[in-house]
Amino acid sequence: MLRALPVCPELIRSLLAFDLLGFQTEGDQLNFLASATALWGEAVVGSDNSVSMAGRRTMTGVFPIGVDVEEIAVSADEAMHSKSVERMRVGLLDRPLMIGVDRLDYSKGLLERFAAYREFLETHQDQQNRVVYVQIAPLSRTDVRAYVKLRAALEQSAGRTNGLYADTDWTPIRYLNRNFPRNILMGFFRLAQVCLVTPVRDGMNLVAKEFVAAQDPDDPGVLVLSSMAGAAAELKDALLVNPYDSSAIARAMQQALTMPLAERRARHQRSMEVLRTNDIHHWHTRFLETLQPIELQDAASRLAAGA
Repeated sequence: MLRALPVCPELIRSLLAFDLLGFQTEGDQLNFLASATALWGEAVVGSDNSVSMAGRRTMTGVFPIGVDVEEIAVSADEAMHSKSVERMRVGLLDRPLMIGVDRLDYSKGLLERFAAYREFLETHQDQQNRVVYVQIAPLSRTDVRAYVKLRAALEQSAGRTNGLYADTDWTPIRYLNRNFPRNILMGFFRLAQVCLVTPVRDGMNLVAKEFVAAQDPDDPGVLVLSSMAGAAAELKDALLVNPYDSSAIARAMQQALTMPLAERRARHQRSMEVLRTNDIHHWHTRFLETLQPIELQDAASRLAAGA
């Protein structure tokens, strides 16, 4: 995809002005190195994953960005006592909650997700009137025609699902185009039994990590995650799905809602170990620790050249 851009060589040359390039996943790093190789030959890429051009050497590395795990856990716990979260809890009428939180963007796979939820209700009729899906999708780029069309399509899809399956005391999908304070979202995450994160392409997706970090470890929810999100490289205990496969997403919804407590706890514990290993503080530290020797080496080279 990068090489398809007419300005690809200029973009890569500009990136190579930096001493260190950090990528979210190993796949992203390999794609970048492959692009450099395709443009200028294998000789420009070193065995240490560096790229050398015009006498300048740029290091590359994999630094998956994380979240503040402990802060999120505290925020989620405190938010459970807020009026907004309590209103959500009461409004569910003891039904399990599936939640999605995404910008209104075509990359987030929302149309495919809405179709999968409708298929889920069709194929698992015992779940009708028993589960509520809340999709929070704040508006973005409202002056771009493609986003206006996407909003209309999502409203139509949600309306179709509710028209087919709603009952006097049950709205299958609650579709909200508004922002909520971050601490309230963490409370919603803790309240939810399932979180749906199914972008068709995403460099990382921190919502997936925030959901895991916000869970009650004694009774955690389950993450349904697109294999096309960078977070999937780390959160292997999520239920990984192809975001274009509505049947697979529907099956994952059912699996998440019926998963035994012991399995949910085990998956959550392993995911938390990953999040703590790659939290925002470790990300910051590893990035700088990798950069500092490069800076020292460059300074020594400049001194030698001056001598």
